[in-house]
This record gives sequence, C-alpha cells and structure tokens, in this order.
Amino acid sequence: MAQGAARTYRQVAVVVGLALAVTGFLSVAAVRHGYFDLQVYQGALTWWARDGGELYDFLRPRTQYGFTYPPFAALLMLPMAYLPWNAAIAVSVTAGVAAAAVVIWWLLDPVSRRAGWTRWFAFAVVLCLAAAFEPMRETINFGQVNTLLLFLVAVDLLRLLPRGDRWAGVGIGLATAIKLTPGIFIVYLLVTRQWRAALTAMATATGVTVLAAALFPDASREFWTEALWNTNRVGELSFVSNQSLRGVVARLDPESPSTLAWLVLVAATVALWVWRSRAAAAVDDHATGLALTGAVMCLVSPVTWVHHLVWLLPALLLLLDRAMAAPAGGRRRRGLLTATLVGYGFLTSRIVWAWEKDFTGVDGFLGSNVYVWISLTLLAFLPIRRRRSPTGSAVEAAGVPQLDQSDRRAPAGQWHRIGRPLAVR
Repeated sequence: MAQGAARTYRQVAVVVGLALAVTGFLSVAAVRHGYFDLQVYQGALTWWARDGGELYDFLRPRTQYGFTYPPFAALLMLPMAYLPWNAAIAVSVTAGVAAAAVVIWWLLDPVSRRAGWTRWFAFAVVLCLAAAFEPMRETINFGQVNTLLLFLVAVDLLRLLPRGDRWAGVGIGLATAIKLTPGIFIVYLLVTRQWRAALTAMATATGVTVLAAALFPDASREFWTEALWNTNRVGELSFVSNQSLRGVVARLDPESPSTLAWLVLVAATVALWVWRSRAAAAVDDHATGLALTGAVMCLVSPVTWVHHLVWLLPALLLLLDRAMAAPAGGRRRRGLLTATLVGYGFLTSRIVWAWEKDFTGVDGFLGSNVYVWISLTLLAFLPIRRRRSPTGSAVEAAGVPQLDQSDRRAPAGQWHRIGRPLAVR
C-alpha cells in the first residue's frame, strides 16, 4: 500500500513538473494570435445576424479575411453572435481542448492497457505534450475548429464503424458540411467499400446543407456560387504556413506556381493513400485509416495552414502504439519510438518559420517544407495493424511490415482459402 502511494506521489510530481515545463515553453515559444480566427467568426456572425449585413461580405477590418465556411457552419456558430468576447473565447478553448482530449484518450488507452501503464498518468503526460504540439497550440490560440472536426470523424472511425453501428458516417457527414475538406473521409469510406457508412455520411452532409439552404437561401447562394471560389480570402499560397503540396510548388516559384506539377503530385499521393487505406481496411484497422486520411487531406488540400496539421496527431499516437506493440528492446521498437519523438519534436519546434522570409535555395526547399515531408513519411510508412495466422506467424497487409497484433482472428479455414498474406481488397 505504501509503495502504491509513493508511486502515485511520484507520478503526480512528474505531471505537475511537466505541466509547469510546458507552460514555461508556451510562454516563450508560442505565438500569440489573439484568437484571430475566432474574431473573424464572431465579427462575421454579428454583422450577419445582428447588423443586417451579408455573411460573406464581411472582412475583418484591415485584412482580407472573412467567413469561409459553408452556411451550415454559420448556423451552428450563430450563438457566438450573442456571446460576450471573453465568453466566446472560453467556449472555443473548452470545446477544442475537450474534443482533443477525448480523441487522445481513445487512441492512447489501448496502448496504456497493453503496456501496463497507469492510465491516468499516461493520459496526463500525453495531454501535456499535446499542449506544446504546434498545430494544437495554434488551433487553440487562433480559435479554430480543427479538433472539433477531428472528434466528429474519430467518433465514426474509432467507435461506430468498428462496431458496425448503423449511425457510422453521421460524424463525417457533419464535419464535411461544416468545413468541406473532411469530405475526403467520405472518399475513404468509398474506396474501402464501407458502403452503408458512406451513404450515411453523404446523406447527412446533403441533408444539413439543404437545411441551411432552406433557412439561409441568400447566404447559401453566395457561398456556393462566389465565396467558395474566391481564393483571395484564404491568404498567400507560398506563405510558409501553407504546409501542403500546393505550398511546396508555390514556394518553388511564387510568381507563377505550376498547377500541372501540383496535380501530378496530388495524383501520386492520392494513389498511395488509396493503396494504403485499402490495406488498413483489409484488417479492419480504421484507426490507421483515420491517420492516413488525415495526412493525405493535409497534403492535397490547396491550403494547409500549420494549425490544420492537428490531423497528424492520430498518426503520432499510432506510431507510439506500434512501437509499444513491438518486442521490447528490439530495433523495431527503438526505431518507431525514435520516429515518434523526431516527428513530434519537429512539429513542436516551429522550425519552418526559420524560412518565413526567404525559402530559396536547397536549405529553403528542405527546411520550409519540413512538415510536408513529415506528412508524406507518415502516409507512406505508418505501420498498419497486423493479424496473426493460426500458426502464430505474422501476416502482413499489402506487403507493409506490421508491428502489432489484432484482437481479432480470422474464422477457421479462411487462411486456407486465401493461401497467401492478406491482399488489398
């Protein structure tokens, strides 16, 4: 009993010390954005709901930034027009942190159980580290919605779809209707043949979009015919914060970036994603499907600001999961732990901002796109969960080395019918 209490005291001391260290780091390293995006949201909604203006005509004073989300997002955010500024900040921060914490718990808890870690301690440590993670701290400090969208998608892919729940797809549909880019998860459901969930997601996205159009016909008409296509509202493509393939191409030639080169890169990246996603779905590994699709979304989107890279958080947690599932003391475990730490370290360091003013030359090409290289590496090499054959040997999916073990086994006789390692279905 005394040993247990002493262990608890030590763990509490570690968490408190880490929390203080992260707080100190944030006070020095974190850029203060003053909830800039939240100001845009509240300003646009107040202009629209209370001042009688048009939603998509609003621009934040002395900037080119306005409301860029579909009308359904405006419907959900409408109460913000009536909240005092400090209350809006409190709601934004609380909701963003809570959503991230739930997703972290879902991904980390199986690792804690398998590794024999104290669950609250592991969660507290990772939550502190997540607070220092640049995409996370940027999301919170801008007042962005990224973690809320990640939560909606994770509900489907981590909780409902593995259980065959008939509501699987609703979260992805809602996320798509709020901000169009999560629509790639509908494509994930289609390419992995999750037909019912895909139809549910499409029906949900269509239904709530039609609802918003019925309630706000003028705003809907303006969004779908004008605002959606106005790229000037999102900022400069070559800006170093744009950590997408489009940003890489734009930084090579800011005056005249090659659309053809970008499309070729996108096509190759999407092909890789389809192959790896099908491999993950073949072993019912939708957690890896979530991570791969989050990475490809960041890569192929024309604009991926640093705060959007919060979608890489599942991949880093799954790297940790695969590391802890590998044999203790082996090279695989050491390699994956090193990859996890290196990826997290770079994504916490603000390293790309060293080339904010000048991204020319070889060092500029490599350094200003570090987060893109990490996204590509995760997409190409994130290990997919493995099954074991009845003989106990590891069975690999689509030729990708597997490093942990599924909780499921194939029905008796299935392996004799297949006669080879799992292939992409």
